[in-house]
Amino acid sequence: MKRILVVGGSRYFGKTLVTRAREAGDEVTVLNRGSGAPPHDVDRLVADRDDEEALRAALGARDFDVVVDQVCYTPLQAAVARRVFAGRTGRYVMTSTMEVYDPATLPAGSLAPVPAGLADPAPVPVTEASLDPARLPLAGAAGRAPGPWPAYVYAEGKRQAEAVFLRDAAFPYVSVRAAHVLGGGPAEFTGRLAHYVERIAAGTPVDVHKAPYATSFIHHHEMAEFLHWTAGQTFTGPVNAASHGAPDVLALCEAVGEHVGRRPRYRVVGAGAAASPFSFDRAYAMDNGRASALGFGFGHVADWLPGAIAETPRADG
Repeated sequence: MKRILVVGGSRYFGKTLVTRAREAGDEVTVLNRGSGAPPHDVDRLVADRDDEEALRAALGARDFDVVVDQVCYTPLQAAVARRVFAGRTGRYVMTSTMEVYDPATLPAGSLAPVPAGLADPAPVPVTEASLDPARLPLAGAAGRAPGPWPAYVYAEGKRQAEAVFLRDAAFPYVSVRAAHVLGGGPAEFTGRLAHYVERIAAGTPVDVHKAPYATSFIHHHEMAEFLHWTAGQTFTGPVNAASHGAPDVLALCEAVGEHVGRRPRYRVVGAGAAASPFSFDRAYAMDNGRASALGFGFGHVADWLPGAIAETPRADG
């Protein structure tokens, strides 16, 4: 049994993580701003994580074997957490994202180069060693052009949060770089899969790039299971979390079309133009080899995607 604190844990796979940890016999506490009651037998602490004094007051004298941080989005949040949880936890697991690898939001040359002789259209999936956030310029450093668009803000916030924990370790630390999480029907609050189900069912064209790249996905139950498994391990550093298989947006549309009984229609967008979710004009699908070698058995996208599509609600009912 472990004493686990989940920061966040009020929705989607964070909520599933809390339930799984409790069912596994762990002593689970949730810390959030009071949104949503936790499951039975789960303690809840209420505090705004951005308020360092309030966070310390809510924690009191408590300490934990593991903290799983579901809602760390900025280096400021990471810095508060690093100070507050130093000496309070034996392990810190931060849920990060595959978007940290996105070449569109990185300075040129930040990712490790593709091995000689292997180039597009068959790029190598990125490994954890492809990116070391601690070596990137600090946010706001001279020469670092800021990006105001949401993708940059999200990806850069996660990179810089990882860097805070990595540059001066206060406890054993893991950053879980999660693939695009799907499944769960209405619980999947981003609406990205619903975008495809609704458009294809209605015969509306899906906006795609001329030659879209493959990307990485993981089922929401698998993501919760991976986080719980990681909480019980001893490895540190970044780790990619993705199901086997990396379909591109066209394969995703074909799977949706098979379910709704309608052939997808496409509209190709120009270079630099916005497209539908999961249509990418650059490569950064993830390699899950590190986690697999450490002992986690990932499923295959092809096995769970049809079920995820089937449970996605449609606007037409």
